[in-house]
Amino acid sequence: MIFVTVGSQMPFDRLIRAVDEWAVARGRSDVFAQIGSTDFLPKSISAKKFMDPLEFRKCVETADVIVAHAGMGSIITALECGKPIIVMPRRGSLNETRNDHQVATVRHLSKHGRIIVAMNEEELVSGLDHVGSPQEMDRISPHASPVLIATIRNFVDGKPYAGETGASTATQAGAR
Repeated sequence: MIFVTVGSQMPFDRLIRAVDEWAVARGRSDVFAQIGSTDFLPKSISAKKFMDPLEFRKCVETADVIVAHAGMGSIITALECGKPIIVMPRRGSLNETRNDHQVATVRHLSKHGRIIVAMNEEELVSGLDHVGSPQEMDRISPHASPVLIATIRNFVDGKPYAGETGASTATQAGAR
């Protein structure tokens, strides 16, 4: 199954329309989408406007592939579940969001090789065509690393972090 999600804050009709057209052209009936608050209703894929968090998680866990906007909740959940994810960012220039922060997100995350990026509908179709057979990816932990937790604790307590000598950066900045 392919699970498509646009998040809960706004619709992303361009993404849903592209996946719907792809499913028709490829004869796919195994696509389910969470489409948000929209008037656009897909012709061939099953869809629901909103899902509660448990239902969302279950869809991610049972899917073979995730297709999503560049929302961190969707991306992190897919990576926690070890699912391949194709991410298409909303574009500020197309009035899909306020700015291009999702473009910046995918540019940064693509450097790590954990997501497939589709900057437009053509790349999305290509990604769907080439995603291949279902495969589990390495999962990320749902918990922060002990090093991150220790670093934050030290920062809050005003202690220097690893690799820093003398007073913390916050203390040094305050002394200026």
